[in-house]
Formats: sequence, structure tokens, C-alpha cells
Amino acid sequence: MSPGKIRRKIFEIIQPHQGRSIASQVFDVMITMLILLSVVSVFAVTFGLPRPVLRVLYRFEQFASIVFSVEYFLRILTADLLYPGKGFFASRVKYLFSAMALIDLAAILPFWLPMFLPCSMLALRALRLVRLLRILKLNRYFNALRALGDVLVAKKSELIGSLFFVVLLMLVSSLLMFSVEHEAQPNVFRNAFSGLWWAVATLTTVGYGDIYPVTTLGRILGAIIAFSGIAALAIPTGIITAGLTERIARNTETARELKRQHQKDIEHDNELARQRGRDDDHDRILREHGEMLKTIVEKLEKLSEANSEKRSEK
Repeated sequence: MSPGKIRRKIFEIIQPHQGRSIASQVFDVMITMLILLSVVSVFAVTFGLPRPVLRVLYRFEQFASIVFSVEYFLRILTADLLYPGKGFFASRVKYLFSAMALIDLAAILPFWLPMFLPCSMLALRALRLVRLLRILKLNRYFNALRALGDVLVAKKSELIGSLFFVVLLMLVSSLLMFSVEHEAQPNVFRNAFSGLWWAVATLTTVGYGDIYPVTTLGRILGAIIAFSGIAALAIPTGIITAGLTERIARNTETARELKRQHQKDIEHDNELARQRGRDDDHDRILREHGEMLKTIVEKLEKLSEANSEKRSEK
């Protein structure tokens, strides 16, 4: 098998929704299970587990990291098949800076960096937390996650605008509450940004209660800001919901179009089958007529020969 065919086979195995072979399905299931078990192990090591169990979890982490590393480099190797319109280097650069490639890189860095760079315990603990990003790798294998990611990318302009409005509302709320409550609570609302924590808790309708207004005007303002927060936070939620609805509608319309096209293909095939049946009947009738004519000609020839013999005898 040529190197090109080998790379094509690897691409079909590691790329979701490309190959339907048993090897591709086994690979998808294996990577999915490794991702889930790896995330579970991140939580498991925070418990006071026996040393043998921790040793098993460490060995599993080594195995999963090596598998993810091999997967990462195989995807780089076959990047030109993922982006066929790009050149050898351009396709690999495009993949390396794609969102999923950065997630793949983050999934393996906590394993390899301590081997080459001196890390403090705090940095090592932070690198272990980075392993939680591996759960984002599931985006490749689940249509629901991929659909949500596509919606976030498609609606990024609207989402950025709505989030900018929410941040602006928080800053304005913090400034207003400082102006109203500073004299009554100088230790709590010391400056314009000291009320930002209160604004975040209020606008998100969490309300921890550690900071709250005590003046009548402050409480009225707080109620208005709380209601404003409900409306403001509903905007990005509505944008995402609308995006998902549009995607579902497009998928539904595409499915209907494919179904209509499939029905047309079936009708076309049935029409061809009926036409072939009519052609077969026509050919059969022609054969029967030909055989009848042949029989008539043979009988006429025999009669002609018999008449000729009678005339010769006379």
C-alpha cells in the first residue's frame, strides 16, 4: 500500500463522520471513553485515595496522554486531506491554529511540559486543571455539542454586542449604587468599582446577600437593576435559542429536500423499470412476429417447392 493510501486510511479512521469502517467506529468510541475517564480522574485525585489507586490513575493518565499525543500528530499528518484546497504547509498551519487543534494541544501539554520545563507545584496544579479542557474534544463526536459550537460561531457578533451591553449595565449599576450608598455604607461602597460584585450578583439574580443597599433609594434602585438584569441576560439566551432554532429548521428543510430527492429518484427508477418492461414486451412481440413470419415463409417455400415438383412431374 502506498504512503498516500496509508494516510487516506488513517484520515478516514481518525476523522469523525468520514469513515464508516469498524476501525473508525472503534477509534471514536475509544477516544470518547478516554476523554470521559480522563476528566473523571481529574476529580478522583482530589479525594484521599489509597496510594495504589493513585498509581493506577497516574498510569492511566500517562496512557491517555500518549494516545491523545499520537492522535494530535496524526491529525497534523493528514491536515492536507482535511483542507484539500490548501498546500502542504498551509493546510497544517491552518489546522494548528484551528479551535479544535488548540484544544488538542491543551489536552496534552500538562503531560509533556513538566518533562522539559521546571514547574513549581502551583504551576503543576494549574496544568492539571488544564486537563479539564479535554472534555471539549467531545465536540468532534457529538452532533449536539458541534451544533452549539457552530451557533456560537455564527452568532458571535450578536453575542459580543449583547455581552458588551451586560458589562456596560454592570458598570453603570455599580456607579449608581456607589453614588446612592456611599454615605450610608462607606466601608462597603468605597469607590465606583467596590459595588461591581454587588452588581454582578444582582444582575445575574444570584443575590448572595453579603453586600446590599440599606437606604430606601438604594433598595428601589436595586430592584430596578435586578429587573434590568433579567432582561439583559435574556438577550444572549434568546440569540443562542434563535440560532439553534434556525439550525434545526435548516436541518429539517435539508432532510425534507433529501427525502423529496430520494422520492424523485425512486419514481425515476420505477419509471425506468416500467419503460424497460414496455421495451421487453415490445421486443417479445417483435420476436413472436418474426418467428411467425419465419414460419409463414418456410411454409410458403415448402408449398412453392411442392408445386415445382408437381409441375416437373407433369
